[in-house]
Amino acid sequence: MTAPKTLARIAGFLYLIVAVLTSFAGLVNTRIVESGDAAATTGNIDTSATLFRIGLVSELVGAVAFLVTGMALYLLLKHVNQMVAAAMVTFVAVSVAMQSLNLLNQHAALTIATGQDYTAAFGPKGSDQLTLLFAAMQHDGYLIAQTYFGLWLLPLGYLVVKSGYFPKVLGVLLVIGCFGHLVDVFARLLAPDFGANISPFAMTPAAVAELSFIAWLLVKAVRVPEPDTRVP
Repeated sequence: MTAPKTLARIAGFLYLIVAVLTSFAGLVNTRIVESGDAAATTGNIDTSATLFRIGLVSELVGAVAFLVTGMALYLLLKHVNQMVAAAMVTFVAVSVAMQSLNLLNQHAALTIATGQDYTAAFGPKGSDQLTLLFAAMQHDGYLIAQTYFGLWLLPLGYLVVKSGYFPKVLGVLLVIGCFGHLVDVFARLLAPDFGANISPFAMTPAAVAELSFIAWLLVKAVRVPEPDTRVP
């Protein structure tokens, strides 16, 4: 049986990989995809095809790491409440499935932007519009998957509070982070301009919570009570 401290550090390391790889993939997409400008997006993808591919693979590896992170935390925290821990892993699995499938849209944008067959079939403007369409679908698909990136923090926060392994404030921050994700998703879906304006404020609690949790897992691991060695 793996010791709690070891499981915690494994989860922390994997969670750090998730944060680094998905952030990198997001930066790549933000740099290359020009919202509303099909020609510029196609040109950027064509000239930075290797970087675009690396971003795609980074997100895929990050998704796998996220699933394994959820499994490690399940093993660490299932003793608190197995049903809640199972719900946590279910949210992670759903988000990873959606995120991985959504990468097909990014790959389609790459294929169209770098292939001559589509330009010949649809013309330069038609091909550019198709590229932008798939790039936009990738963006929106990731936003929908973010619903579950947020929801998994709710059972995780509960388990963190109840486990005694961590400061309770960490669990409270994770629960607040859950609602930050949900506010961001639904604001951007229902009122895109308003959602884009409040997104940094909505996502700040989630970022603080998750980075603090990663740091605690890596540095402190868990608080395991010392055995009572007093002589009766």
